[in-house]
Amino acid sequence: MEKGVKNMRLIIKNGNVVKGNAVQKEDVYVENGRIVKPEKSFGADRIIDASGLYVMRGLVDMHVHLREPGFEYKEDIASGTKAAVKGGFTAVCCMPNTKPAADNPAVITYIKARAAEADNCRVYPIGAITKAQKGGEITEMFALKRAGAIALSDDGYPVSDGNIMRLALEYAKTAEIPLICHEEDTAIAAGGVVNEGYNATIAGLRGISSVAESAMIARDVLLAESLNTRVHIAHVSTKSGLEIIRRAKKRRVAVTCETCPHYFCANDSLILSFDTNTKVNPPLRSEEDRLAVVEAIKDGTVDAIVTDHAPHHKNDKSVEYNYAANGISGLETAFALSYTFLVKNGGIDIITLVRLMSENPAKILGLDKDAEYADAADLTVVDLNKKYKISVKDFVSKGKNSPFDGLEVYGEVRYTIIGGKIKYEAKS
Repeated sequence: MEKGVKNMRLIIKNGNVVKGNAVQKEDVYVENGRIVKPEKSFGADRIIDASGLYVMRGLVDMHVHLREPGFEYKEDIASGTKAAVKGGFTAVCCMPNTKPAADNPAVITYIKARAAEADNCRVYPIGAITKAQKGGEITEMFALKRAGAIALSDDGYPVSDGNIMRLALEYAKTAEIPLICHEEDTAIAAGGVVNEGYNATIAGLRGISSVAESAMIARDVLLAESLNTRVHIAHVSTKSGLEIIRRAKKRRVAVTCETCPHYFCANDSLILSFDTNTKVNPPLRSEEDRLAVVEAIKDGTVDAIVTDHAPHHKNDKSVEYNYAANGISGLETAFALSYTFLVKNGGIDIITLVRLMSENPAKILGLDKDAEYADAADLTVVDLNKKYKISVKDFVSKGKNSPFDGLEVYGEVRYTIIGGKIKYEAKS
């Protein structure tokens, strides 16, 4: 990996470059951290032969949990960002449910400092909507933004009080910072650990109705519409929730949304194994919901694919299903799962996948307007024909919690390049 290399000249030769609405075979020239048009002679410090490989704008994950500060035994910023670059991500946005919560400028500043020290990928902190994420008092949004927060969320918890959410949307509009909403009616979901339905009944586990998600989506979409402001909906998993968003978009409501690979790659039949690695919030849904997620990706209702990377120590998962922590370690599997299920076997093209995993997240967060990011040579180089089995033993993340261990997939990240520096290179 390249660290601290100034004015490095790099040529990526013979690659299939995904650019705009096309894929073109061409060489990419990088100098001083930016893509350039070559002079007649271009003396390179490094030449990458990308024959048969695909070169794309670096992946952006707008929803990860790096756990630091407070839960470093699960993950820390160094290990999480190392997992990110292995997964092809050049930028990640970390959620505020740390300890203490990222509800003040000091924590935001700490996260940025630790990320700079790790020097793996770009890290953009997400601040909390409410103090301590308790849903009662709105944070100082302007101060969080000045400290470097790129968005605000209480992810892990919903903002249950509708009036608090209304005020937060108004305040965020003034501060010009996006809100990312965890949509869960906790009264409806109370006590549930899996999706409500046939498989929950067979397993003898208490279910969570899809209405717990869709009811809150409806509330926040209506609030955004009434206030003429924008809102972003996190990890959508239900057919009903997606239909609410689809209809809102037709009314020109400024709503965007994301989903995760586990909601289009898996359904709640996996819970019958009682493998706690299948426990996630929102829960794995029905096959009908899974197919609805795929359709929403195809028709443009879904704007972004994120990992919701939620690493856990093995002790958090090595308990009875009811008591296990929610979450999947997803940074190192997201691209391959998405390519395998959506492009190779799902009916979308690689251009659309890059839009969902890179361009759209950057636009939603305003990174496309940031000169440092927009002009940087942040690139992901992948081998789409590479077939392999996911192995959690090979994860560099501290979290080995994945229900996809042993699954055969296509699409291996070969290089992750950030600001013209090679931050990850596959060993073979």
